[in-house]
Amino acid sequence: MSFNISGNPFQLGTEIGQRIARLRLSQNITQEMLAKSSGISPRTLRRMEAGQSVSLENFLRVAITLKLADGLLAAVPSYDIRPMERVERGRRERQRARPKRTDPQPPSWSWD
Repeated sequence: MSFNISGNPFQLGTEIGQRIARLRLSQNITQEMLAKSSGISPRTLRRMEAGQSVSLENFLRVAITLKLADGLLAAVPSYDIRPMERVERGRRERQRARPKRTDPQPPSWSWD
């Protein structure tokens, strides 16, 4: 199943909340039961299912309780340094990102 959010985080949050609600109902779990077993308040779970903003920690608590953690990790690819990059960097992994350098443009005028 594909879902096109077109870069809209609110649509994504709403879709995720609806999917969590459907999964919870398919497992015959009440909001109160899921909230208690996840360690969050029922109000937080209701907000999550409605697509409203919740903390990442609370989202992960519910995902772990519903056994979705493996799927979440699969959705975010793991980056392993390639062997050639390791050789080029002297066996060190990248610690920060830097924009590509652009060559300075030669001046369009001269004193000649």
